[in-house]
Amino acid sequence: MTGLGPEPGHVESGQVEIAQRNDRLRSWLDEHGAELVAFRRNLHAHPELSRQEFATTDLVAERLELAGLAVRRMSVGTGLIADLVQGDGPTIVLRADLDALAMDDDKDVPYASMVPGVAHACGHDVHTSVVLGAALHLAHHPSGVRGNVRFVFQPAEEQVPGGALDVLADGALDGARAVVALHCEPKLDAGVIAVRDGAITSAADSVTITLRGPGGHTARPELTVDIVAVAADLVVELPRRVRAAVDGLGEVKLVFGAVHAGDAGNVIPTHATLRASVRTPSLEMWEQLPRVVTEAIDELVGPSGAAHDITYIHGVPPVVNDVEVTDLVRSAARLAPSPMTVVEAPRSWGGDDFAWLTRAVPGSYVRLGVHDAQWGRTRLDLHAGLFDVDEQAIGVGVELLVGTVHQFFDRGEHLA
Repeated sequence: MTGLGPEPGHVESGQVEIAQRNDRLRSWLDEHGAELVAFRRNLHAHPELSRQEFATTDLVAERLELAGLAVRRMSVGTGLIADLVQGDGPTIVLRADLDALAMDDDKDVPYASMVPGVAHACGHDVHTSVVLGAALHLAHHPSGVRGNVRFVFQPAEEQVPGGALDVLADGALDGARAVVALHCEPKLDAGVIAVRDGAITSAADSVTITLRGPGGHTARPELTVDIVAVAADLVVELPRRVRAAVDGLGEVKLVFGAVHAGDAGNVIPTHATLRASVRTPSLEMWEQLPRVVTEAIDELVGPSGAAHDITYIHGVPPVVNDVEVTDLVRSAARLAPSPMTVVEAPRSWGGDDFAWLTRAVPGSYVRLGVHDAQWGRTRLDLHAGLFDVDEQAIGVGVELLVGTVHQFFDRGEHLA
């Protein structure tokens, strides 16, 4: 995209229009903000795992259809796509994710998860409520939309390689010129957003190693293949070996999260299974990692005499933010009805399947502050049982996305 920016002669009239939009948005949030909070709490209390988001999909679809939006269910059975069409102008996509995590909700709040072992501990309930709020407001106040706003509520973000591939398969980004998503950031207070040009997340892969040997007695390890010792050597040496192999070419982080071998202290087991994540912010490095990791495992296990199998799953690439789409977000924050603080987002070692969408269409992935300063230093991480949000962040997110849509159409005639 090139040449973003209004013509000089339109500045004064544009400022008046922005003020009128802000008044409408502020009034709409005063009237409907509590409904969005209640909607988020309902989702939080009734979380659904990846590919099981049927009730969540139904709830979102009902709200969108009542607002008069054209809604279609995704072909995989969960998730949906809704369009607000106002003329034959360009298309911008706003994306939310619907699924929850397989973990317990440890909070003592009225809206805590009612589903044992399932929790919205990554903020997808907030993402859904924010994009829903933006859709409902724009449906009732479409002035300034000169084209199509597509709202995508995606399933299975927590799976690898992710439901974003289903979004692409269903054609949800066909013809789009920009795609934008928010993600909760519990390290930032509500009212703060973080943006970054270029790579903002890392590629995230997984590797599973299965070791096999004849087994034996722990009194005589020299007579067999000591599977536990081989596994221990992999845990310690494989991360170092992989880092050395790519030294000078890019950063990589390999971390084991699961190691299983044996049941008795005096028996050398016949099997061991190890699982690790492999991450890099470099797209070029990501494409080389299957070969690098596999070769390092072969070198480490080979001399031991153990048989081994390797399952390497290429997960998601890095999310790479487009400079000009991210500039739309910055402008939206600066012009929003409520004061927002914009900071530079650090590059994360975490992954998100939104990366598949930004490979297809220029996009921006934005960190939405959700921390309540009154909590002190608690609840500062995602995927934690105590994770919660300052629900004022929902209104902030709606303002930011609505503003980004208006910035897109205000500058849309200049987008390549």
